[in-house]
Amino acid sequence: QVQLVESGGGLVQPGGSLRLSCTASGLNFNGNSIGWFRQAPGKDREGVSCLSSYDGSRFYADSVKGRFTISKDTAGNTAYLQMNSLKPEDTGVYYCAAAQYVHSGSWSRPIQYEHWGQGTQVTVSS
Repeated sequence: QVQLVESGGGLVQPGGSLRLSCTASGLNFNGNSIGWFRQAPGKDREGVSCLSSYDGSRFYADSVKGRFTISKDTAGNTAYLQMNSLKPEDTGVYYCAAAQYVHSGSWSRPIQYEHWGQGTQVTVSS
């Protein structure tokens, strides 16, 4: 049984940083594409970043480019999302997701992913 567990969320001031972690069991990230999504109250879930299992390409939403970095450990057990220069509009519940294959043109579509974590809250506020 696949389980993804996110951690590292919290309350941070604008301009601050957080690193989210996603620990997998029953699945190895070295053979799966990793996605990070977020959902703010009253809004649809949106794709934040993806690390492709096909060629290691990294994709980012325009709103986070240059501020967020997706990565994983070499063993493929844990994925990360480093978030710098955080803004109030980054507030939301952040989810990690995994899929054996994600088409590069559709990486930000939740339907592409087979497995999901339960989410971790990130609040950016002064």
